[in-house]
Amino acid sequence: MTNTPYDPAKEGAQMSFDGRMSYGDYLGLEAILSSQHPLSDAHDEMLFIIQHQTSELWMRLAIHELNAARATLQAGEMRPAFKMLSRLSRIFEQLNSAWDVLRTMTPSDYTTFRATLGQSSGFQSHQYRLIEFILGNRNAAMLRPHAHRAGVTALLQTELARPSLYDVALQALHAAHPLPDAVLARDPARPHTADEAVMAAWTKVYKDPATHWELYELAEKLVDLEDYFRRWRFNHVTTVERVIGFKRGTGGTGGVSYLKRMLEVELFPELWHLRTSL
Repeated sequence: MTNTPYDPAKEGAQMSFDGRMSYGDYLGLEAILSSQHPLSDAHDEMLFIIQHQTSELWMRLAIHELNAARATLQAGEMRPAFKMLSRLSRIFEQLNSAWDVLRTMTPSDYTTFRATLGQSSGFQSHQYRLIEFILGNRNAAMLRPHAHRAGVTALLQTELARPSLYDVALQALHAAHPLPDAVLARDPARPHTADEAVMAAWTKVYKDPATHWELYELAEKLVDLEDYFRRWRFNHVTTVERVIGFKRGTGGTGGVSYLKRMLEVELFPELWHLRTSL
């Protein structure tokens, strides 16, 4: 018995996708791969466009996972939520890696097409703003950059009316260690601020993880997520500073100065502060 050598050309000739769904059909590749429209002849503009388009796709997945993790936690199903939170950390790791590619663009490269961007800016990314809102960094003033898009504004306003991911985590903590009404009944449109009672409750979890294993694991998943999210912010700052220095952003923000202020934001403050006192 002899083996017939594998011939991929012959196998391909036997397969017809006429009238059937193909790989490109399923993924909508025609629409995706025809969505890059550089406005200049600059070589690096294609990199700039694809970097931001792929980041928006990863952010879409992040929103999908964040909403599912929040709903799952609200239903009291901790373990499925842990998988989603772990996946979110890996998503932000992917977003982090993308900055390494963009940093191959020098200041001279960027100046060849920056003027074509007009007032467009990542500051106007409604998906980024939605992620911030879900994670708990809430500020109604951040609706203004999206005021010209009624559907987007409504989406963000709806999110501001819902409990954040951390609010849902605090409800789970409350079931084991009661928290003050001031924490639980806070206006969800306002950001959570560090609270001594919340830190005391999380500290009990960390001092006896065997008794509170699911809450302990939830806390560490949240810390892991914020860790990767902070790295993403930091890499954003250093990339922008490397490419444009301290120029103002195209959308009118302070550029690096604004981004550096964002590095000071704590999403889950008690989970970081308690480490000093353990």
